[in-house]
Amino acid sequence: MSYWSWDSSLSIGIDVIDKQHRRIVDYLNELDVAHREKNREVVSEVLIGLVDYTETHFAFEEGLMENLGYPLSDSHKKVHASFAAHINKLVEQHEEGREVTRIVMSELQIWLTRHIKLDDKDYALFAKKNSWNNKSWLHAIVGRFFLDKRQ
Repeated sequence: MSYWSWDSSLSIGIDVIDKQHRRIVDYLNELDVAHREKNREVVSEVLIGLVDYTETHFAFEEGLMENLGYPLSDSHKKVHASFAAHINKLVEQHEEGREVTRIVMSELQIWLTRHIKLDDKDYALFAKKNSWNNKSWLHAIVGRFFLDKRQ
């Protein structure tokens, strides 16, 4: 039995973002297993991976919002930064020997659920309403990131 199961209420309808959110849920489930097995070394490895992946996800999401011209992009970034700082403090406490694994799991699950259902669904709706030129909005944005602008 897993700690947290993905369900459709967490989908924002943007496949790449939904996959990233599912990966964060997977990390929480891996963290739960390591914690139940009392394997502090694996807990540390999973925490590092979880934090790194989450921060990378935040950066990806923020880039999409910025390129879309999402009007709440700056406040969304601040929410990400604040939560990342909080989780990083908990990870530091773990590294100092404190037991914070369940706190990290609980807070991340609660925060992520709320964040996806409110903030992320809002920018997804904005993105879908403001797509352009018969291309998917994501295709257009990814093209901006990766295509040579001289073409």
